[in-house]
Amino acid sequence: MAKRISGKDVAADVKASVAAAVRTLPGQPTLAVVLVGDDPASEVYVRHKVTDTEEVGMRSIKKTLPATATQAEVEALISDLNQDDEVDGILLQLPLPNGLDANQAIECIDPDKDVDGLTEASAGRLVLGKTGLRPCTPTGSVILAKRALGDNLSGKNVVVIGRSILVGKPTALLFLAENCTVTIAHSKTKDLPGLCRTADILVPAVGRPQMVKGDWLKPGAVVIDVGINRIDAPERGEGKTRLVGDADFADCEPVAGHITPVPGGVGPMTRACLLQNTVKAACYRRGWTLPDGV
Repeated sequence: MAKRISGKDVAADVKASVAAAVRTLPGQPTLAVVLVGDDPASEVYVRHKVTDTEEVGMRSIKKTLPATATQAEVEALISDLNQDDEVDGILLQLPLPNGLDANQAIECIDPDKDVDGLTEASAGRLVLGKTGLRPCTPTGSVILAKRALGDNLSGKNVVVIGRSILVGKPTALLFLAENCTVTIAHSKTKDLPGLCRTADILVPAVGRPQMVKGDWLKPGAVVIDVGINRIDAPERGEGKTRLVGDADFADCEPVAGHITPVPGGVGPMTRACLLQNTVKAACYRRGWTLPDGV
């Protein structure tokens, strides 16, 4: 039976490391979060991010615009934050209201303040192996794999299912940077189950609920399940739903060596790595020595 990798526990460790690092810095890093519109889920996410930031001793700025805001108004606000030397990190909460171009807005963020690691410049730095801010969910996935197998992942076979620019590709590049042998699988991959059985570390990230089955796994493999899907749960009552990953947890748990649950796996790591990136952004921008542990 697989050992569950608790993203909540690992995220708590990361937050503790960030808090310790912040106490050693000559100044207080500042994260600005931009919220456009009044989407209830986005408001909850932003509230959590503000709380997380303040809990580790950093300064949080929340900037809001109405759902009627224009593209120019969103980009003007981002430009103001770019020019504010007190702001170290900028996070644009997604999704944006209909009619706004999220990609165009993201590209307005100064790459040195791009704590989500989503700009083209940040992606280029990742590909080239240059110092920069890495996407949070892929970073968290690598940290969870290390929690299962130790810090040295060199030589491990990794299969990432999904080639999205937000998760699949950067996850593959981050594992490659750990000296893993990486394969990116996708909808055109032949014999996907057979390929998955070669993986020491399997990272499903396609948004297809419970796609990966136990017989897709090499016995003892580590499964880092990035998927988060809402499915019907009639056993909970009429109209009820529940969250599941891209891996069929019940089917995979007896075969895997380690596996992340959904919820409670990769999700908490994304928020924790955002804090880590804010510290890095502050140190890179201000010439501070990056503390150990981040």
